Parts: sequence; structure tokens; C-alpha cells
Amino acid sequence: MRAVRAALLLGGLALLACGLVGLLTDPYVTGPLGVLLWAVGLVALHDGLWLPLVCALGAAATGRPVLRGWLVVAAAVSAVAVPAVLRAGDDHGNPTLLPLPYLRNWLLFLAVSAAAAALTAAARRGARRARRTRRAGRAGRTGRAGR
Repeated sequence: MRAVRAALLLGGLALLACGLVGLLTDPYVTGPLGVLLWAVGLVALHDGLWLPLVCALGAAATGRPVLRGWLVVAAAVSAVAVPAVLRAGDDHGNPTLLPLPYLRNWLLFLAVSAAAAALTAAARRGARRARRTRRAGRAGRTGRAGR
């Protein structure tokens, strides 16, 4: 296990070094310090706001695995969709830059995935109820119900 961790650590550091060299030597990046500050701000936003929010919602949904799963999926899709939603209409004269109705599509995805999660939860609840009914029926036939 120690060797695997060391290999993963070295691989991660190598990728980090490769990214930093690319950042500092790329001719299109005119302000690498600004990019690094943006990255630090992104990490602070993720660790200071996004992660605690997702953890709090997950903790509130304890005992409801379908809801927790949907929240994880909704959070991941929202993290990707929200920047496009916020920039809708900001095409800088290029109508092909953000050509789709991102807000409508994001809300549609959330609604359809929530409906799928609700159907899954209802099916699980129905299956649990059917198992309990079968067990109660078997217990009644064997005479254990009155004891």
C-alpha cells in the first residue's frame, strides 16, 4: 500500500510540475500570476463554500440514499452548467460561442433527474413494503404471529 501511495504522489507531483511549466511557458498566457491567483481563489471557493454546502446537504439526507445520489449528480452537473448559464447572451458578437438555451436545459435536466430519483425512491419503498408483507404472511402461516 505504501508503494502505491508513493507512486500516486509522484505521479501527481509530476502532473503538477508539467502543468506549471506549461502555464509559465505558454505564449498565449500573458499573466501567469493572474491565472495562479484565479486557481487559488477557485480552491478557496470550492473548499470554503461548495464542499461544506454539499456535505451539509448530504448529512441532511442521511438514510435516504437515492436523495443523496441525486444531490451528488445535481451538484456535479450544476458545477459544470452554472458558468454557461451565467454567461448566456455574452457571446462577444459570435453567435456560435454559447448557442444553446443553457438555463432551460439545466433546469430541464434537474427536473428530469429529480423525477427519476423520486420514481426510484418510490420503487424501493414499494419493494420494501412488498417484502414486509410477504414476511408477515409467512409468519402468520407458520403460527409465529401470535407469540
